[in-house]
Amino acid sequence: MRTAQWQDYELIDAGDGERLERWGDILLIRPDPQVLWHSPKTDPRWHTAHARYHRSKTGGGQWEEYRKAPEVWRIGWEGLTFQIKAMGFKHTGLFPEQAVNWQWMAEKIRTAGRPVKVLNLFGYTGGATLACLRAGAAVTHVDASKGMVQWARENAQLSGLQEKPARWLVDDCLKFVQREQRRGNRYDGILMDPPSYGRGPGGEVWRLEEQLHDLVEQCVPLLSDDPLFFLLNTYNMGHSPASVAYLLGVSLVGRLGGRVSADEIGLPVAATGFVLPCGGTAIWER
Repeated sequence: MRTAQWQDYELIDAGDGERLERWGDILLIRPDPQVLWHSPKTDPRWHTAHARYHRSKTGGGQWEEYRKAPEVWRIGWEGLTFQIKAMGFKHTGLFPEQAVNWQWMAEKIRTAGRPVKVLNLFGYTGGATLACLRAGAAVTHVDASKGMVQWARENAQLSGLQEKPARWLVDDCLKFVQREQRRGNRYDGILMDPPSYGRGPGGEVWRLEEQLHDLVEQCVPLLSDDPLFFLLNTYNMGHSPASVAYLLGVSLVGRLGGRVSADEIGLPVAATGFVLPCGGTAIWER
């Protein structure tokens, strides 16, 4: 299990289908289907949270506020700054467990000893993009949501990276990759963190089970002659990290050599010292 380390974020406790988290100075309680166990909930912060997200039996849900919290606040990680919001469907605009992947990619870029171009598909609010920019890469950030791309740009500005070589694009990821093939653009690193289901800016439907392999295959021609990595993350716990690694293996190893590794990523729970699983990551590298 690979875990991320933070100062401004803490998974305080988890139990009875919920997780108690500290985001800077703000305490949130959010549902999590991975939390299958009971907890005595002895930490008093269970009773002093700013807000709790309640799922609806008919789908969706809503936040219930117990204490006044700002509409938007900021947290930091390794010199980067991120805006946080209590959004619909329990989200906050950041997946803190991904920091372990940001750190890994940044190290690969820093030690490459040459200019590095990175393509970030399903880039969301830019955590991976910012980490790669700060490590010295030129990054193309693609997401289907105009609001998320704008949020990522704002995070870059807050982190002092607005002058770094980045392209911020609102586009359907598969269509963008196909156009990049025709344009002859190539990248030293590709990463993607696709949702199970989504829609592109033109109403294009994305279903991970049906389209992920095709997208990976379409990305292979975009890799440079000396690529550093291809990182694929998935939150769908129905797909083990080994199955995602197999997908990368059949698409990449036979053509480019190298090796594939995979593992769960997670967050340490302060109350118990155990790790809460938060998805799986597969990585191809030379």
